[in-house]
Amino acid sequence: MIVGHQIKKSYGKLSVLKGVDVSIGAAEVVSIVGASGAGKSTLLQILGTLDKNFEGSLKIADVEVRGLKDKKLSAFRNQKIGFIFQFHQLLPEFTALENACLPAWINGTTKKDAEKRARELFEILGISSRESHQPRELSGGEQQRVAVARALINNPAVVFADEPSGNLDSANAKELHNLFFTLRTTFKQTFVIVTHNEELANLADRKLVMKDGLIVNETTLETFV
Repeated sequence: MIVGHQIKKSYGKLSVLKGVDVSIGAAEVVSIVGASGAGKSTLLQILGTLDKNFEGSLKIADVEVRGLKDKKLSAFRNQKIGFIFQFHQLLPEFTALENACLPAWINGTTKKDAEKRARELFEILGISSRESHQPRELSGGEQQRVAVARALINNPAVVFADEPSGNLDSANAKELHNLFFTLRTTFKQTFVIVTHNEELANLADRKLVMKDGLIVNETTLETFV
């Protein structure tokens, strides 16, 4: 599903990624861990096509993404990739349902079909009763579940999560961790998760450890069921 070869990234004279090779399969959950400054979030941004200014090659779903022009890359990202961030990034003027529908509307999905899909996801995520509420009326855990629905609305092949539980209390963090693996089983999607949370990292199929801009260790873990 994802194949990156000799990915390098520098900011001026500062070398952040120093030749990363990574391969992630379909329907695999992979966690990426390491100390602050190891290059985790930079790698995630590149794998998620948010940063195309890097050396090396990157294929996602057999598409060499560096060869895509901006408009085609944006369309590819919208259709194939979902993002979940530490801070939910919900638009305050929209309802929970509208926030979840936004990527589908951008993709040209009708209002009726987008809302139908969003409601299906809200049912799975346990937030059906909150669809008409604005973000300020939701708890942190509920906001994060809306963000998860938004990430899944277009049935992406890959979901990237950057410290997804970092802004949640321990109870909501644990629920979110378990939810990711339930979603993987349900939708057969690939999840790539950058996290400092060892509990979440150790639930993954594989854990990649980064240090000084390189993957220095890889551990295959017991699959979560």
